[in-house]
Amino acid sequence: MELKRVVVTGLGALTPLGKNVADYWQGLTDGVSGCDYIKQFDATKFKTRFACEVKDFDPTTYLDKKEARKMDRFTQFAIVATDEAVKDAGITPENVNPDRVGVIWASGIGGLITFQEEVVGFANGDGTPRFNPFFIPKMILDIAAGQISMRHGFRGPNYAVVSACASSTNAIIDAFDNIRLGRADIIVTGGSEAVVSAAGVGGFNAMKALSERNDSPQTASRPFDKDRDGFVMGEGAGALVLESLEHALARGAKIYCEVAGGGATADAHHLTAPHPEGLGAKNVMATALKDAHLKPEDIQYINVHGTSTPLGDLSECKAILSVFGEHAYDLNISSTKSMTGHCLGAAGSLEALACILSVTKDIIPPTINHFTDDEAFDPKLNFTFNKAQHRTVNAALSNTFGFGGHNASVIVKKFKA
Repeated sequence: MELKRVVVTGLGALTPLGKNVADYWQGLTDGVSGCDYIKQFDATKFKTRFACEVKDFDPTTYLDKKEARKMDRFTQFAIVATDEAVKDAGITPENVNPDRVGVIWASGIGGLITFQEEVVGFANGDGTPRFNPFFIPKMILDIAAGQISMRHGFRGPNYAVVSACASSTNAIIDAFDNIRLGRADIIVTGGSEAVVSAAGVGGFNAMKALSERNDSPQTASRPFDKDRDGFVMGEGAGALVLESLEHALARGAKIYCEVAGGGATADAHHLTAPHPEGLGAKNVMATALKDAHLKPEDIQYINVHGTSTPLGDLSECKAILSVFGEHAYDLNISSTKSMTGHCLGAAGSLEALACILSVTKDIIPPTINHFTDDEAFDPKLNFTFNKAQHRTVNAALSNTFGFGGHNASVIVKKFKA
């Protein structure tokens, strides 16, 4: 069968850099750090006392108070970002068939804050089981997709995707596949995460995964720097409206770019560590290029997974050199996690959004917080350190990798009729 072309017609974002797409992009291109000391709970006794939080978030600004109380923070984030994306795409009951509009949403962990609150409440009680009747519906990971569909009346494919920090990239790929196979006209997709909590920070601290640079939170996320010491936890949501080209043209929608292809692989190597030679990362980028019918030299920008961990940054660069060869030196590479922190299950959607805007606006957001070169990296690679760069971006690739060895890459390119 002939596959349908898929385009992006709407964007939404709720991030540590701003509560909408415009502010998020401005923060990225200005090289702003979204990191500060944790406000959501008392972290003074934790090894890491900082994170990239969504600042001054009041769900009742966006949601009825009664409805907001039925949602975990990660679902509230999802509603805010998708409201913006749906509005941006110009979707109305008059110009779409709701049976042909789906929601494929992602989160790496889901309602951890709700889970923690309910279990702690029970543990501190007298043993009598007093649980919130919305405990389970608030906590389960798929509920964000359900809430989005109910809010807008979308009755097409509806489910959640989870693959740790690759989750929302996998969700985008699933949305892409559903549309190009003709199963839906429009899919609202992306991911959200909100686990800046005692359980979240404590758990990652126990794994020794987080930076402990408590004296300088704004510079703690420093991908590819010699003194990187772990990732910085982030939170937020990124939303994309994917649509078949014919449907978008028929309703006169604006088109940001085209989704060219995607890929998914596994390291099959270790619970949390990447393959030392970047085997899974190499395979997923090659798979995405093949799916997109593009050659390595067709890519100008890679938004890398780039978490600021000693092993992860190095293995990803080895994979890039393996796949792109000499063209790797002509690429712009950057890690926007240097500004947003690692938003876990939301990371892929926010970084795909950065790629979409890079393709649309021909600007490469930087990797900030670079102070000391690491001789382990090839000095000819362009990591776009500390300052945004302008160049024509015809196609961009976004990498996301997750615990369990999950790898996902998606490619977007300029739309040509």
